[in-house]
Amino acid sequence: MFDANADDAARLRGMISGYMISQVIFTTAALELADLLAETSMSAEALAKATATHPDALKRLLQALSALGLVEQSEGGMFTLAAPGALLRSDAAGSLRPLALMQGSEGTWRAWGELLHTVRTGETAFNHVFEMGAFQYRKLHPERAAKFDAYMAALTHRWVPAILASHDFSRARSIVDVGGGNGVLLSAILAAFPQAKGVVFDSPAGIGGAAPRLEKARVSQNCRIVAGDFFDAVPEASDTYILKSVLHDWNDEQAVTILKNCRRAMCPESTLVVIERVLPERILPQGAHREIVMMDMHMLVATGGRERTVSQYNAMFAAAGLAAIAAEPTRSPFTIMTAAKGSAGSASGGKS
Repeated sequence: MFDANADDAARLRGMISGYMISQVIFTTAALELADLLAETSMSAEALAKATATHPDALKRLLQALSALGLVEQSEGGMFTLAAPGALLRSDAAGSLRPLALMQGSEGTWRAWGELLHTVRTGETAFNHVFEMGAFQYRKLHPERAAKFDAYMAALTHRWVPAILASHDFSRARSIVDVGGGNGVLLSAILAAFPQAKGVVFDSPAGIGGAAPRLEKARVSQNCRIVAGDFFDAVPEASDTYILKSVLHDWNDEQAVTILKNCRRAMCPESTLVVIERVLPERILPQGAHREIVMMDMHMLVATGGRERTVSQYNAMFAAAGLAAIAAEPTRSPFTIMTAAKGSAGSASGGKS
C-alpha cells in the first residue's frame, strides 16, 4: 500500500487550497490595502472604515494575510505591511498588484473554473463561459482591458533590461512592434537606440495606452502608432519586426497566419524577433518549468493559444516561409528567437 510522505501531503494540501490564497491576495489588491499600510500601521477597524468594508470580515482577511506573511499583526491588534506584501503596493518597483488583479478577476477566475470542460472537449474555457473570445471580451469591457494593459506593462517593464542585454538592436533603423500594445518594449528600445524609428502596431483597443507611454519615455517623435489587424497585414518595409508575447495567444494555424503576414511585410534583409516563453522538451519538477507550464495551462483556458518548444516555433517559421536563425535564452523567463525571410515553405532548424 502506498504510504504518503508527510511533507508530500502537506505540499499537496497547499496546492489543493492554492485558489483560496489567490482570492485572498486578489481581494487585498482590489481594496488597495498595501497602499493604505505603506506608511503606517493601522487597526482592522480603521482599515475597514477606509475601505468601506465589513469590520469583522476584513479583520479575518488581515489575519489570513498575517499567516501568509504579507502583513504583521502586533499584540495590540495593529497591522503592518511586511516586505512581501509591499509588492502589492501600486507604486512599488516591480509591483505585482496588476498580476493579482488580473489573475483574480472575474474573467480569469470563471474561466479557470471550467478547466475540466476544456480538458474534456478541447474548447477554450473562456469562450465556453462568456460565449466570446478573451480579446473580444476586452473590447466590450474597458475595465478588463485596462487591467490587462497594466499587467502587460508591468510584466514587460520588469524584463526589458534582460531583453535589451540579450539582443542587439543597434543596427536597426526601422522597427515595427507587431501587437505592441502599450508600447512599453518599443519605447525602451528607442530610448536605448535612438538611431531607430519605430511603429507600435496593434488593434485600436490594444494601442489605447501607447501614446502616454511613448511621451513619458521621450521617444514619441521617433515613433508612430498604427492601428490594424495582424491577421490581415502589418506595416511594410522595416528592417526589424518584433512579436513579443503574441504568438502564444493563438493556435498554430492562427500563429502561422501572423507569421506569414510579417514575412509578406519584410524586406529581404529584414529580421523577425520573436520573444516568448519557451517550453522545455522535457518537463521537470522545478520552478522555471512550473511557471511555463502553468502559463501554457492559462493559454489553454483563456485564449486557446499555447506555449511551445523551440522546435515547434521553428516548424511554424518554416510553414510561414521564414528561416530560423537562432534561439537565445535571456536572464528572464523569455527566449529571443530570430528568423529571416526565407523562400515559401523553406525549413531551417536554427540554433538553440
